[in-house]
Amino acid sequence: MFSQGQLIFGLCFFIAFVIVMIFAYRKDLALHKIFYKGNYKVLLVFLLFIALLFVIKIFLKR
Repeated sequence: MFSQGQLIFGLCFFIAFVIVMIFAYRKDLALHKIFYKGNYKVLLVFLLFIALLFVIKIFLKR
C-alpha cells in the first residue's frame, strides 16, 4: 500500500511531531494550570455520559 520511503517518512514525521508537542506542552504548562483549572471534571462528566449512552444501548437492545 505504501512504499518503504513513505513509511519511513511517516514514522520520522510522527516522532518529530510528538517531540514538538511535548516541548510545546511543557512551555505552556504554567498557563494551563492557571486557565484550565478543574478541566478534569468536565472530562469525567463527558466520559460518564458516553458510558451511560453505551449502557442504555445495551439494555434497549435486549
